[in-house]
Amino acid sequence: MSEGSPSATRFHRVAGTVARRLSELLQASIAVLDQQGHLVVVDHGTTSRTSDEGFLSPGNGWLRVPVRCASLDGEIVIGRPRTRGMNSPLLVRSLVELMIDHLSLIDELPVQRELKNKFIHDLLNGMIVDEDEVLRVGHILGMNVTRPRAVILVDASDFVFAPRTRTPETAEAQMRRNAQLVIGSIVEFFHLPDDTICGYIGDGEIAVLKATSSQDLSNWTDDPAAGTTSPSWADLTALKRATRALLDKLHRETHSGISIGVGRYHPGIRGLARSYQDARTALYLGRRLFGPNRVHSLDEMGIAAFVGVPDERTKVDLALRLLSPLDQAPELLETLTTYFEEDCHPSRVASRLAVHRNTLAYRLDRIANLIGLDPRRFDDAVQIRLALLVRQLHTDAT
Repeated sequence: MSEGSPSATRFHRVAGTVARRLSELLQASIAVLDQQGHLVVVDHGTTSRTSDEGFLSPGNGWLRVPVRCASLDGEIVIGRPRTRGMNSPLLVRSLVELMIDHLSLIDELPVQRELKNKFIHDLLNGMIVDEDEVLRVGHILGMNVTRPRAVILVDASDFVFAPRTRTPETAEAQMRRNAQLVIGSIVEFFHLPDDTICGYIGDGEIAVLKATSSQDLSNWTDDPAAGTTSPSWADLTALKRATRALLDKLHRETHSGISIGVGRYHPGIRGLARSYQDARTALYLGRRLFGPNRVHSLDEMGIAAFVGVPDERTKVDLALRLLSPLDQAPELLETLTTYFEEDCHPSRVASRLAVHRNTLAYRLDRIANLIGLDPRRFDDAVQIRLALLVRQLHTDAT
């Protein structure tokens, strides 16, 4: 089998999905071999790899089922199922053949990619409100939307809409091909299709639904940021680090201007729409304030986040996150409040607090070190002041 041929690509894609789904359903180790007997994919699922050692050896394996997909032959090797009621080889063989036929048909549909793109677009824009419907359609299209995910929004319009060849290809077809090249590069960067769901949602933008568990972000994770007050911010640092590396890769491969907005993780299927709004707002504000060819996120928008973000919940989240390192230091919060009430005048602040000016300077230094903003600098002071006001209004309303 030629590794780069379309048939081989389809065979590998269907094989990976079959192995994953069979492993989940049967609670067994699953392997797929190509027509030369080479291993294409193996999935042990939740079973013990140790207990399944040697199940691929000649003559081993509970069941071996010949398969044909994309005009290519292969074989599925199944370890002994642990799921009750699945101990009949005839039943499992029929299940495998039915699954191969179904997935091959789905994969061959010319509109498959468009169906995925529309589903992702509608899901992120809140146009599908029935969670059971989301799960049903996602399952049919081979997308696991139940895993914790955050949205990365890639603006690749310069590349997607730029002509690349002089072939008699229609503009629409060329645009879709360019978008698919970007999607392919993104999936390659994150390695696993189930880890990363990508869709072209129009206007030169690709939405990436990136899995955000600690394991999924382990390559980019440092020590957790101190003072995180909400799980929606917990993995944002690692996610931004991964996205900056992705941006470098896309720049090298497309030689085009690309900007990316990163959303926070929000729990539940409906949280994907909130994460998308985070990413879209960050991308919109970031491009206007800081220019293209960068990764943008709401926590780096500064004053603009409190002025340009329309969602009140997001503003409260930003304020709470900014001030959270001071929650265990009431004397610093009192110092900040007095500092602004006295119009940032050090002598009056020190006098009102009954402390020496050196003590005041020390406290302001501690505040700057803890929250990363210095109240003695104008822009930083405005941002801190706005955060205090937003937090106070939120506290009064609850």
